[in-house]
Amino acid sequence: MAEKPGAGEFQAVVAAPGFALGICCDADEVTAIEFLEAQPAQAPQTALAAETARQLEAWLADPAFVFGLPLRPAGTAFQRRVWAEIAAIPCGRTLTYGQVAHNLHNAPRAVGQACGANPYPLVVPCHRVVASAGGLGGFARERGGFLLDVKRWLLGHEGSRAR
Repeated sequence: MAEKPGAGEFQAVVAAPGFALGICCDADEVTAIEFLEAQPAQAPQTALAAETARQLEAWLADPAFVFGLPLRPAGTAFQRRVWAEIAAIPCGRTLTYGQVAHNLHNAPRAVGQACGANPYPLVVPCHRVVASAGGLGGFARERGGFLLDVKRWLLGHEGSRAR
């Protein structure tokens, strides 16, 4: 697994309410978007970073915004199937890990692991996958702390009742 980028390794940082989004890309493809602790925005260093920042800001202003970014192919075949299933969940709706697993004829734990490996949060909206009893479940491989607060905010921003 690749190391997460460190401070200063992002081509842009977008400030959001209570968190930030670090953008990693080359000239042609977005390679990762990372949730970061709240911090000031960082000006884009490349044209693609500027476009990615623009689209993330558009989503922050309107959660119905539809992304159109060139994403570097990533993940295993199974992870890509999970991410495709998640990408089909409409804004403001959620599915449980179990529902996604049922749709893919797999196990909820495997779906959760694939969600945690998602390199493109918001673009591939893994925050729309929640626990079966109405809880949040994990988020970005975390079970607590600031990332669950981010997931709660994302769901509320989209008008989802699951929180």
